[in-house]
Amino acid sequence: MPYRSVFRPDLFAGQSIIVTGGGSGIGRCTAHELAALGAHVVLVGRNEGKLQRVAAELEQDGGSADYDVLDIREEARVAEVVERIVARRGRVHGLVNNAGGQFPSPLALINQKGFETVVRTNLVGGFLVARELFTRHLRDHGGSIVNIVADMWRGMPGMGHSGAARAGMVNLTQTAAIEWAPAGVRVNAVAPGWVATSGLDTYKGPAKALIPTLPAMVPLGRVATESEVSAAICFLLSEAAAFITGETLKVDGGAPLASLHWPMHNTPGKANNEAYQGFHRAVVPKVLGGEGEPPQNS
Repeated sequence: MPYRSVFRPDLFAGQSIIVTGGGSGIGRCTAHELAALGAHVVLVGRNEGKLQRVAAELEQDGGSADYDVLDIREEARVAEVVERIVARRGRVHGLVNNAGGQFPSPLALINQKGFETVVRTNLVGGFLVARELFTRHLRDHGGSIVNIVADMWRGMPGMGHSGAARAGMVNLTQTAAIEWAPAGVRVNAVAPGWVATSGLDTYKGPAKALIPTLPAMVPLGRVATESEVSAAICFLLSEAAAFITGETLKVDGGAPLASLHWPMHNTPGKANNEAYQGFHRAVVPKVLGGEGEPPQNS
């Protein structure tokens, strides 16, 4: 069964699009949708085994992909890899700045190294990739960048380092949208809320115990699917968003709007609130009652 995208099959035909963090979660799903819509996808990430696996999946499904191993926090390596990708592809049309990561902790227990590591991953690294692609290629050819942030609009208790970095990326998105508009480069962001990805199964202790309760905190009564986030990304990359730049599209079920003064009477699975699941290889995380990702050899 192929990817069931809501967009026309040839939407990105002839285009090359880079997806950082493409080895798992939202990045993997987005790579599948882009490939299903005709794009050649360049997967970027730190874990070569995961990148190989996704590249193989894309080819098995009839898509086109290759990959580059990269830690986006290393400036010299980012410049080297971006230059190599541009030379290899000739033309790069878009970037999905998705790579990121964090760990749960109250602010008082985060040391400087931990704080800086998360900020470097979720803000500095994304800046480096976007800057290098712009200065080496997009400045002369135009294109579209989509940065992935998070629901941090009312603070991010328990993950303050990530919230600070994501808020910075929203502002960076706005600044880049202004500075790079004369070159025909659009820069937008997507802010997912809670999403049913394999990453949820990596949390332990109190954070893990919290996850099954998340749907009750969302007005729509559930968490998002990866493909609901991917659809937003693909829209912003597409020609339909040609007059949209500097914006952040929230995909969060209305969670930031929830109020203690207005009780939510949501019904998970209600007919008018069914999840869109276009990703044919998606699995439900174990922490949400699913089977989770099968174990990988690498």
